[in-house]
Amino acid sequence: MKLNEIKEASNEELTEHEKLLRKELFNLRFQKVLSGLENPMRISLVKKEIARIKTVINERKAGR
Repeated sequence: MKLNEIKEASNEELTEHEKLLRKELFNLRFQKVLSGLENPMRISLVKKEIARIKTVINERKAGR
């Protein structure tokens, strides 16, 4: 999801997308421990996307 898509989405959609990303992150970490990953950079990309979503949600709560 790009930043402009994140800003256009509602808080409910962002929360739902964050939940999906957290599940994906858990699965990626689990795969890393058990068998190794094809693309280990995916972990950092998912973390960054979660941070972007949380930033937008917090900005909206602060009223910016």
